[in-house]
Amino acid sequence: MAYYNRGFSKYNLQDYQGAIADYSKAIQLDPNYSFVYVNRGLSKDDLQDYKGAIEDYSKAIELDPSDSEAYYYRGNSKDNLQDYRGAIADYSKAIELDPNYSAAYNNRGISKYNLQDYRGSIADYSKVIELDPNDSEAYYNRGISKHNLQDYEEAIADYSKAIELDPNNSYAYEGRGSCKLELNQKNSACLDWSKAGELGDGDAYDLIKQNCN
Repeated sequence: MAYYNRGFSKYNLQDYQGAIADYSKAIQLDPNYSFVYVNRGLSKDDLQDYKGAIEDYSKAIELDPSDSEAYYYRGNSKDNLQDYRGAIADYSKAIELDPNYSAAYNNRGISKYNLQDYRGSIADYSKVIELDPNDSEAYYNRGISKHNLQDYEEAIADYSKAIELDPNNSYAYEGRGSCKLELNQKNSACLDWSKAGELGDGDAYDLIKQNCN
């Protein structure tokens, strides 16, 4: 436990290599604590050693098959390796173990989006919103999926809610502006892009040059 706790402190100081060394020593002394493997996996994730992280999360799952967090984190690592189907399977298992796991629904939605399963991603983002009606990211992500389905009015509603909850989301302004242009609301679209530019979205000015002058 001393090695584990020291590793945890090093992790919080972003000394990921030092944390891994301490977690590894803790595992050497007692190889049956699943949570140590999870934490070592998190350190490997932060070093972008996603395959190594997956090995640790898999060991944690072997030791404790009911650990929803281990499935969730393994899903994140798989998503980072663009193994979206594998990520979805892990997120789904995390949700099976914890039906209120909001982050797992959100990230499963992202993986589905990356597979162009926009309707599936919308269902997951809607579940996030059901669990937390103030989650601005979920509204923004759902707006993107609706945007890709050319459901522009519904996308605008989600982008607007994301902006209401997080007025500094420049990308929500940009996306809303693009939807408005599709609905022939050019002046309003240009104002949204202008706001996105004010908030630091450089691409918004390219849209203004192309469509507003």
